[in-house]
Amino acid sequence: MGKQVIVLGAGIVGVCCALELQRRGMDVTLVDRQEPGQETSHGNAGVLARSSLMPFNHPGLWRQLPRLLKNDTVQFRYRPGYLARNLGWAASFLWRARPSVFQETAAALDSLIRLSAPEHQRLLAEAGISHRLRDTGWIFLFRSEAAWQGSALSRAAYARHQVPTQALDPAELARLEPALAPIFTRALWIQGSYSVDDPGAVTRAYADLFQRRGGTLRRLDATAICRDGAGWTVQGDHASAALAAPDLVVALGPWSKSLLKTTGIDLPMAFERGYHMHYGAGDGPALTRPVYDTGGGYVLSPMARGLRLTTGVELNDCETPARPDQLDLAESRAREALALGARLDPQAWLGRRPTLPDSRPMIGQAPRRPGLWLALGHQHIGFSTAPGTAKILGELMSGADGTPYRAFRPGRFI
Repeated sequence: MGKQVIVLGAGIVGVCCALELQRRGMDVTLVDRQEPGQETSHGNAGVLARSSLMPFNHPGLWRQLPRLLKNDTVQFRYRPGYLARNLGWAASFLWRARPSVFQETAAALDSLIRLSAPEHQRLLAEAGISHRLRDTGWIFLFRSEAAWQGSALSRAAYARHQVPTQALDPAELARLEPALAPIFTRALWIQGSYSVDDPGAVTRAYADLFQRRGGTLRRLDATAICRDGAGWTVQGDHASAALAAPDLVVALGPWSKSLLKTTGIDLPMAFERGYHMHYGAGDGPALTRPVYDTGGGYVLSPMARGLRLTTGVELNDCETPARPDQLDLAESRAREALALGARLDPQAWLGRRPTLPDSRPMIGQAPRRPGLWLALGHQHIGFSTAPGTAKILGELMSGADGTPYRAFRPGRFI
């Protein structure tokens, strides 16, 4: 038996961490209050894209801020009371939109995405679900020439990091995606990227692979963690449910914040909530890859269940009830671009994406807390970066030098 480890969180990040630590010979117990892939990992757009190196807090954010603060766009909504209670986080987030920090963040995220892509392909093959992967990239859509010119910063970043792209005129876009209405003056095809047709199913398949290889999956609603002798104890919703191990990995996404408070860590984390809905096929050709309507503020992804429409960001408390008006507006904009069929879900799905002020995840051991490891804060790109996160964590837990991964060190905020 190898080193005993508990991994808290059976989303895509936690499941990938459990698989990687298991591969390194550790005895891993994966713990969540629900079945794997039922929370944030269930509802994303399924994109594994090099373009995700662009953080939301980039230098162009200052120019966009007056429009975003009107609080009526699909791209960005906020609850004023929540923002007022988190002005420190907001100021720190905006401060890190400076060009120097942006360049560091983009380079760090690019390295993590590059590391993750081949690991995803390996895991998909080992789990027997490579058929869920598409290698056709995705497309950014622009409704005006001004919008295209406004994307110059992003396109420069892609070129700097050698992200393969191709600019498309309306005719070229129509040949690639004839389902789209002719309302877009420009488009950018992000090549060398992938998407899957059911991210929740991928997460569950990875968890099944972990169990087939001898890993233990436990259902437990973790309420507190504490250092106990030479290890860590996870307390559950009743006393008999406690678990203990020398090493503990917290990969609970947005729920990491409240749990870590029980051991004295107050993460500067905010919640980018988002919504999705599935639609039946409309008349005419089908969409063949994800598209991001930059003016409409939504992403449309072909999924096994139908077309999935995902919204932008809503800054709000983690557990506040859903506010689906953002989805309603996104749907109205999407119907301008595509013949969407009827809604297939009884209600909008709500997910929470955990965001730290510099838009980078924490990967590594918590300062002054031996044996407590963190893999959290992946904002909206957890699906793209989970296997790379797991690989870095595995190296660190096996004694590797952490210098190459300083951009993700937990000590920058703890």
